[in-house]
Amino acid sequence: MRYFFLLYAFLFFSKTNSQVFKKQDRKPNVILIITDDQGFGDLGFNGNPHIITPVLDELASNSMRFNNFHVSPVCAPTRSSLLTGRYSLRTGVTDTYNGGAMMSNDEITLAEILKENNYETGIFGKWHLGDNYPFRPTDQGFNESLIHLSGGIGQVGDFTNYYAGNRSYFDPVLWHNNQQKKYDGYCSDIFTDEAIKFIEKNKSDQFFCYLSFNAPHTPLQLPEKYYNLYKNIDPSLISESETIKMSRKDINDAKKIYGMITNIDDNIGKLISKLKELEIDDNTILIFMTDNGPQQLRFNSNLKGRKGKVYNGGIKVPFYLHYPKIHENGLDINSFSAHIDVLPSILGLCDIKLPNDRKIDGINLFNNTKRDIINRSFFSYWTRKFPELYHNISLNKGNYKLVGNTGYDSSINNFELYDIDTDPNERENLISNKAKIANAMKKEMDNIYNELINSKNIKNKPRIIVGSKFENPTFLNRNDASGQRHIWTNDEVFGFWRINIKKGNYDFKFKFNNLEFSNGKIFIELGERILSKNIQIDKDGFVLLKNIYTEQGEFDFTPFYNHNGKNIFPLLVEINKL
Repeated sequence: MRYFFLLYAFLFFSKTNSQVFKKQDRKPNVILIITDDQGFGDLGFNGNPHIITPVLDELASNSMRFNNFHVSPVCAPTRSSLLTGRYSLRTGVTDTYNGGAMMSNDEITLAEILKENNYETGIFGKWHLGDNYPFRPTDQGFNESLIHLSGGIGQVGDFTNYYAGNRSYFDPVLWHNNQQKKYDGYCSDIFTDEAIKFIEKNKSDQFFCYLSFNAPHTPLQLPEKYYNLYKNIDPSLISESETIKMSRKDINDAKKIYGMITNIDDNIGKLISKLKELEIDDNTILIFMTDNGPQQLRFNSNLKGRKGKVYNGGIKVPFYLHYPKIHENGLDINSFSAHIDVLPSILGLCDIKLPNDRKIDGINLFNNTKRDIINRSFFSYWTRKFPELYHNISLNKGNYKLVGNTGYDSSINNFELYDIDTDPNERENLISNKAKIANAMKKEMDNIYNELINSKNIKNKPRIIVGSKFENPTFLNRNDASGQRHIWTNDEVFGFWRINIKKGNYDFKFKFNNLEFSNGKIFIELGERILSKNIQIDKDGFVLLKNIYTEQGEFDFTPFYNHNGKNIFPLLVEINKL
């Protein structure tokens, strides 16, 4: 019965949408808002007893609420799927760093498709799909780009704000159309204000605005007035009679996160008010979602797991779509949906065809059949650096979910099977009673896994192009370096960047973290070629290697500083083609 109702609703939406386009000359604007590490339970609308989110609560009450919406367990994979309609492994994205967060430039993004259909396109906030050519937003369909580097402002890969420490979210140096620019204020306010300027500038045109907040991701920084809203609450108290066990740090972190989310709520309120002021709200598709579950311990609607896990606490998130021309009031949609569905659904609402030269894993949520809904499958995984068979991998199909948190050679009895319809919190493992269903799902999981890890962008990992006319100098940061697992936090590690370097002469500049250069040598490896030189330091503290000639080629570029028998990996490399 539930599926019948949903099918009827979808068909109604599809019909209504066709009627809309007969009555209007221009396609709808699209605003896609995504927050970082905000869980399903981080909204008043979803039962959080402490958080103050009046704008998002009202938006939810007046939107189509996709209550069974899923993403990837971590940031970059979610974003690659969101913008392509494809599983992240197809796009070359495997991780949040360690060279795994660069989306292949042969992917066709939502921004590229909309731009080709006369949309103005802009991104404001977090990108996290590659910081160098040809992976930047401006290389992937965005006319205007205002982003921070790496996965978060002030992280080791975001070298323009790294040394700001506990003030990295304030007055940051951001990248506007690939050029560094200093901004005043708090990052979420800056991204919203610039997005509003973009909307105002393009109010008479069709536009796509991707507002991608980096908050409430760590580091947990916020204006004092927002922390003060929560300084006296007890976030461990989640109902009148129930508490969760939280450390002192957990409690203080939750207060900060709630304040960061309330700031986002205020900013979204500003944006919605501007749409109404400009009288374009009726012709705007407005979407709010988050990228994965919460990283820290706090209220999450009793869902199992957190960020990084394939349980619902890690991958089930809020998703609200507001578009008055197809539905003016709130509506609950409980069928399964996911980030891979966003691109085909938006294109469907905009009456734009999907790319026909590649596999799109998602479906148009407004134009499907009962069979599509019931029989679809959804594959999820994440392990640090590269997927490990049956470790943190899941498959949803119909009302069942198969979870692998075991070894590659384990029997089916070591898996977990849940009936998500009756047990959305994943408490009752049915594997012993439903072995036939589990085995069939495991076979499908194997097939999907094998297809994805053999995709061309996994076998041929994306490479940064060095020496291009589109980017010179090239700044290589640690987020996109490959190597050892602790490459972020440790300096004494093995690391390298995958590059495709053009023929020519280059100056190399290396920035090292907290080192005293009394002696030693700088080494670089370009494939099989090794160069070394006694250190030479410029006035800004960079170690120099000047006028190095190289032929064109694809290389693993490995630089390190040898000091007292230790090989030290750089924080940053600047490569300038002469």
